[in-house]
Amino acid sequence: MAVKMRLNRIGKKKVPFYRIVVADSKFPVAGRFIEQVGTYDPNTDPSTVKIDEELAKKWLSNGAQPTDVVKKLLKQAGIK
Repeated sequence: MAVKMRLNRIGKKKVPFYRIVVADSKFPVAGRFIEQVGTYDPNTDPSTVKIDEELAKKWLSNGAQPTDVVKKLLKQAGIK
């Protein structure tokens, strides 16, 4: 099972808001996920990123592969 950390959009039209989730790579992007790790709000200035550091480190150590955007957000939060 290939596990990925990726963004799941939940915002309305023209008002994006994202969850940072851990999901099987075979699940659809807006579909099922295993666990929510944090949130990302690009509408605020500066952008708001809230990540549960303990969960994120647990999933990264278990082999979850972050997407490019999530990798950047983790780096901003000082996790990876």
